[in-house]
Amino acid sequence: MIVSQLEFEGFRNLKTGKIEPVPEVNILYGQNAQGKTNLLEALWFFTGSRSFRGAKDAETVAFGSEKARLGLDFIAEERSQRAEILIEKRRSATLGGIPLRSASRLAGRFCAIVFSPAHLSLVKEGPEGRRRFLDAAYCQVRPGYLKILADYQRVLTQRNALLKDIRNGGAKEGLDIWDERLSLTGSRVFAARAAYIRRLAPIAEKIYAGISGGGESFCIGYSSKAGDERTNPEEVYGRLLTLLRQEREADIAAGFSTVGPHRDDIRIEIAERSARVYASQGQQRSAVLALKLAEASVLREETGEQPVALLDDVMSELDTTRQDYVLNHIHGWQVFLTCCDPSPVLRLTGGRIFHVEGGRIIRDAL
Repeated sequence: MIVSQLEFEGFRNLKTGKIEPVPEVNILYGQNAQGKTNLLEALWFFTGSRSFRGAKDAETVAFGSEKARLGLDFIAEERSQRAEILIEKRRSATLGGIPLRSASRLAGRFCAIVFSPAHLSLVKEGPEGRRRFLDAAYCQVRPGYLKILADYQRVLTQRNALLKDIRNGGAKEGLDIWDERLSLTGSRVFAARAAYIRRLAPIAEKIYAGISGGGESFCIGYSSKAGDERTNPEEVYGRLLTLLRQEREADIAAGFSTVGPHRDDIRIEIAERSARVYASQGQQRSAVLALKLAEASVLREETGEQPVALLDDVMSELDTTRQDYVLNHIHGWQVFLTCCDPSPVLRLTGGRIFHVEGGRIIRDAL
């Protein structure tokens, strides 16, 4: 997977223009708030995912502009391809000049992994971000997973609406059917996530050992009331159905479903203790890096394509040994790496350097 050219117009603070990267390391350096992360975000949109910064689509349109346009020329499956994205209130996309039903249909066509300081929330904060990471990562491996998620969300919305109606005096008739449907669609989400965790975990554990020097254990797993990543998927439907019926009265009182994959989590442990509670900032950063680099490895194994790596300020809090490990690990990948000072990166690699200032991206001859 290689980016040949990225074009941008009306996107964030980026001045209308284009960037022609090399297939190796591309360093984007400059002071904060100049547009470095905006360029990574533009590239990330072509994975079909939402902004990794949590922004709504309309918020990425430049102030004073009505819309933004992005164009990407890339090589995948040994052939040149082109995708375009138009952002107004929502995103629309074309691939090879053919309109897609939605921009999310780009999933699996252009593959990338992204790391930014905001991703420390994967360890530091609640389970919603970890579920979002898991789902976005698996959608790139198996684009059909999007439909599994959509089916589950549709059934969950319907069951929640019925629960609110019952709470307000409506009849309970029909709840059994929605319990069964939520258990069925939920068991499919569970099975997909658990399978992905089983692939991801041993790779992430090995990478974490490399980053940390091997002085402490690292473990991830799937955490659910219906089981974990080792649970037989055929048992999950029955377990979810039992749980939904057990929690029915509590769900009616709350007006929403308190059981299901929308409440599940990823367990992350360092030295056999919760990373969220006990890990230092450096350990948390290493844990997220391990997850992201492992995500790239699984993508490569499943698709045969090396995903593009988008690394935002990844070096700022790593010591020299950890910097060297990361740079050696990504050797041979196409990488877009942002930093304020490019000199630490230049120790191990050449590549192409771009200076970013005030939304302008200028190739540098450092």
